[in-house]
Amino acid sequence: METSAQDQIEQTSPRERFFERYKDDEDEFGFDVEAYRALEVFIRFFYEKWFAVKAIGLANIPGDGKAVLFGNHSGVLPIDGCLLYDGIINNHPNPRRIRFLMTDFLRKAPVIGKSLCGFGCVPADYEVSTKLLDKDELVFFYPEAEEGTGKLFKDRYKLVDFHPGFVRAAIATGAPVIPILTVGGDEIYPLLANLKPIAKLMDAPYWPITPFYPLLPFPFNAIPLPIKILMCVGKPFKLDFPPEKSEDHDFVTEIVNELRRQSQQKLDGLLKLRGSPFSKWNSERVNEYWATASVYSPPS
Repeated sequence: METSAQDQIEQTSPRERFFERYKDDEDEFGFDVEAYRALEVFIRFFYEKWFAVKAIGLANIPGDGKAVLFGNHSGVLPIDGCLLYDGIINNHPNPRRIRFLMTDFLRKAPVIGKSLCGFGCVPADYEVSTKLLDKDELVFFYPEAEEGTGKLFKDRYKLVDFHPGFVRAAIATGAPVIPILTVGGDEIYPLLANLKPIAKLMDAPYWPITPFYPLLPFPFNAIPLPIKILMCVGKPFKLDFPPEKSEDHDFVTEIVNELRRQSQQKLDGLLKLRGSPFSKWNSERVNEYWATASVYSPPS
């Protein structure tokens, strides 16, 4: 019996389908599927072994079409985004790339900047984000921005004010919104202090002091703690308002604050389910909680 082309596709792994999907892609922002192929093997080690990531609700991310993704951001370095990406590539039924908005500091950094662009990251620019959404891409906004990744350890899991860009973009383009909450990222690089004078000198958003940096030499000072990470993807929802409402600052701010409030509430609920940060998550308890917590109630 002959195997149809569709059957052959379904028999391949999600990872193979991902790289096949973008093999001929030419991207103006530097996405390089072949360069990322080797990098993905390294990230997969951290996903499966080091952090033992548990991802719930990946199927809520559509296999096609545009969507605005947003979530909490932490950990000094943007490892949480890399881990989410790897979960999609290896476990989603129709894996696709995510366009993460990236600050100029990281984008222009030697070596790591080029790698992140090849990974799919794009400039943190509102016009860029809406352009990509109009092309039916997935665009991930971290509305806490640098304040989230540069959060002191004592302030872990306390969400700072959200930048309104993700709500503006969702309303302007009619894209569904998908919340993603991460537990564990705040502790992989415990930020004990932020040396602001050095950060200003280096034109960096912050200059971290961790238990290992700068006391230990590289690469030992860059090894993250093996915290067990949980990622929960919420149900998509629409912000059904006329596109022109995206320019109403007070209106957008009200929605942003409400989504931040709900995110904090759900994040607190997930934290109550955790034992030791170094212990694997109880799947049954988390699944039971997220069955209802995955639903957001946007302002009408």
